[in-house]
Amino acid sequence: MERWTRRATSAQALALRARIVLACAGPEVPPIVAVARDLRVSADTVRKWRRRFLAERLDGLADEPRPGRPPTISVDQVEAVVVTTLEQLPKNATHWSRTSMAQHSGLSKSTVGRIWRQFQLKPHLSDTYLPSDALSAARHGREPTRSPSSRKRQAQTRCGRLRRIMIRFSRSACLPCPLRLPAR
Repeated sequence: MERWTRRATSAQALALRARIVLACAGPEVPPIVAVARDLRVSADTVRKWRRRFLAERLDGLADEPRPGRPPTISVDQVEAVVVTTLEQLPKNATHWSRTSMAQHSGLSKSTVGRIWRQFQLKPHLSDTYLPSDALSAARHGREPTRSPSSRKRQAQTRCGRLRRIMIRFSRSACLPCPLRLPAR
């Protein structure tokens, strides 16, 4: 707990709670009012965190879940949108639009936009140049003419970008659980 009070990466609220508990610890328990005065908080704050620490130990110092609406979009749906955006091209188009992805995934356009913004995806700014003959070939139902090496390079670029995105966001707290990485 002493480390929590000194660490630069600790949340300030958690550090304050740890300071309160440490100030109340020891063989001679100081009066709550004295601890509150020393730490410049109210006596009710000291009582609350002291009581929670005695009841739940270290787990009592963590934030409790806040009330609010539970998420309506599952992590699997988010993963499907991200993977589809990076690994597939829509029919008769060079890149995904919010409308086309919304129709493909069954989510709303605004939800697709929020997912793309959260994962910093910009499908209209592709990593590789897709010439207009590829669009014309897609409209006529034939495969665009690309060398095998350019297809492989494009797949590697998209797969590498997908991996970096999945790893970065699985380490952060923006999703409830880490996304599954596709097998190599």
